[in-house]
Amino acid sequence: MTTHRVHDAIDTAHIANAVSQILHALPVDPESDGLRGTPQRVAEMYSEVFSGLGEDPIAGLRGGFDAPDDDLVVARSLRFYSMCEHHLLPFFGVVHVGYVPAGRIVGIGRLARTVEILARRPQVQERLTAQIADAVVSGVAPAGVGVIVEAEHLCLAMRGVRAAGTTIFTSAMRGTFREDAAQRAEFERLAR
Repeated sequence: MTTHRVHDAIDTAHIANAVSQILHALPVDPESDGLRGTPQRVAEMYSEVFSGLGEDPIAGLRGGFDAPDDDLVVARSLRFYSMCEHHLLPFFGVVHVGYVPAGRIVGIGRLARTVEILARRPQVQERLTAQIADAVVSGVAPAGVGVIVEAEHLCLAMRGVRAAGTTIFTSAMRGTFREDAAQRAEFERLAR
């Protein structure tokens, strides 16, 4: 499914109506100059930030080039923005992806696109980390994959304990990264 079709599949009228109901439930004037267009703006924003729904994160990884060596490839600090599915507040940060080719490599832009597609869905950081690793395994078929995600969560900063500035780290290791401590350590060193 293309991004355009995903945007069309998102029911922006329903979202705008729901946002309008939220505004009516608050002690604000939903018809004030600042809020009058908010329901439609939020609906359009959701259509954009959830554009990864229905897109195949593996499709771009199926291309690539023959690679005779098996040296570690690391893409560091791929920036992402996502929405926490628990509170519909943003979380954002960087993803470090490393893999050991098993005869084939892909362009770094393709890894970045996979991260973007998976981040543009209602998410939790732990699942996002695992999904990126699994997508690289499925699309590239490397000997090993490592993914580290560093993120700040506005649901943690703005509500509850209000722990602003806290960074959450998650990792997912597959193949040789799980089995070979030295290879995993090399990836972790390069990712930092």
